[in-house]
Amino acid sequence: MTVAKCGSQGENPCPRIVIVGCGISGITAAHRLIKAGFNHVRILEATSRSGGRIKTGSLGKCVCVCVCIGATYIHGPSEQNPLFCLARDYELLNSDALTPENQAADVEEHPPWVANWFSSSGQRLSAELINPAMEKFYDLVFNLPDVDGEYPYASFGQYVCSKVRQQVAEQDRDESTKKLWLCAINTLLKVQCCDNAAHSMDELDLDGFYTYKNLLGLDCTFPNGFEGLIKKLMAELPADIVTYNKPVRCVHWNNSESPVNTVLVECADGERIAADHVIVTLPLGYLKKHQSTFFSPPLPVHKLDSIHKLGFGTYNKIFVEFESPWWDADCEIIYLVWEDEDLSEQMSNIRQSWIRKLPVFTVQPPSERSSYVLCGWIAGEEAEYMETLPEQEVRRCITALIQKFTGNGAITSKRILCTRWFNDPWTCGSYVHLAIGCSEKDFENMMEPLPTKGKGSQPLQVLFAGEATHPCFYSTVHGAILTGWREADRIISHHSTSTYQPR
Repeated sequence: MTVAKCGSQGENPCPRIVIVGCGISGITAAHRLIKAGFNHVRILEATSRSGGRIKTGSLGKCVCVCVCIGATYIHGPSEQNPLFCLARDYELLNSDALTPENQAADVEEHPPWVANWFSSSGQRLSAELINPAMEKFYDLVFNLPDVDGEYPYASFGQYVCSKVRQQVAEQDRDESTKKLWLCAINTLLKVQCCDNAAHSMDELDLDGFYTYKNLLGLDCTFPNGFEGLIKKLMAELPADIVTYNKPVRCVHWNNSESPVNTVLVECADGERIAADHVIVTLPLGYLKKHQSTFFSPPLPVHKLDSIHKLGFGTYNKIFVEFESPWWDADCEIIYLVWEDEDLSEQMSNIRQSWIRKLPVFTVQPPSERSSYVLCGWIAGEEAEYMETLPEQEVRRCITALIQKFTGNGAITSKRILCTRWFNDPWTCGSYVHLAIGCSEKDFENMMEPLPTKGKGSQPLQVLFAGEATHPCFYSTVHGAILTGWREADRIISHHSTSTYQPR
């Protein structure tokens, strides 16, 4: 591919490119463009930092424990995953993650973690007792049968609950075991809510759930935090490419046959920046809230419709530190089973019962200073309500929860750290899921540049990247990376001698 040479005042002046947002998709788009020889690239970032929803923090002020506030896992760490390849090339991973065996594992987003199970009556539950229920649940989740015509279920949640009840009822087990299995599966449904940043699995489209594609590889993490990748990438960009604390108020584009080709990026401080191309990498939550004022003229109807239809929910983490572990030495994940809940039971009073939506803790790798830290998962409206509570109240509720499930009233936490993505004004939530009625067509609408084909005198005025614009890797960092490259390639191809072929 040959890119038109950039001249200062010549026939082919280098196009002016503005990238809105310095998350991973904006950063990788800038990398691609700079490497291709585009010199007039500028990133506008609303906050004081790079990384967006990739953020590493610390638990505590004296003995600091590194924790991932945002993205945590490399999902599917194999050669097909650009995130894994970047992390490997920057030498940011442990040796275990680099083994051929790890890269060939086919776990379908269900890592074979060693689990401890606790019930709300303060009892340890044996894995042998619970494993049959877990196997039935994940067999349903990952093996949807082929059905001619439309599925007779309104949502993914309705499908799973209906099938689970039927399968459990058919088992030759006593009634108390069957009831416990249903309660355990209800816990797993809450975990799925966290995986999908959804309030309930009844919000997810059954067909849409299976548009997401898994990659081979056993999920792994960055030993020193995800943000190390951002630092490596930023170090390879020009030092002055990003302007921080620079929110964008409106992108003015042209959808007519007017000869005016310039896109104007209006910033909150009143500055207007002229550009030939603008790549918008904003989270879908922000677009949902601000789309009516962020683009002038307004977005096409079909694009607005997809912004409204796609789901964008909240998933938060609660990191909890203890003096000593109360879980097994080899434990990697802790499940909490409420014995008085039925499948997909909705909480009637969030203020009183929000803590019930926390179904699981993952065990954080031990630090050099022997800290014992768990990460609690919580999603949906309960996660949003949690954000309104003072940290002291959250800590009290977490301590009471653990004491109840372990039957040990002496367990107390040293300190906690809560993420608060819903009330972050620049994200307004966590990541995308396919709500009922959504399809791959909505992702096609999301990634479609402005103006649409056949309209406007200048193509590719406004382009769209970010995890919400990838049709099968939405909600992931590797999906966001691929969309940054995709939109950079559109611009590169537009200014080259070859014809652009979208990927």
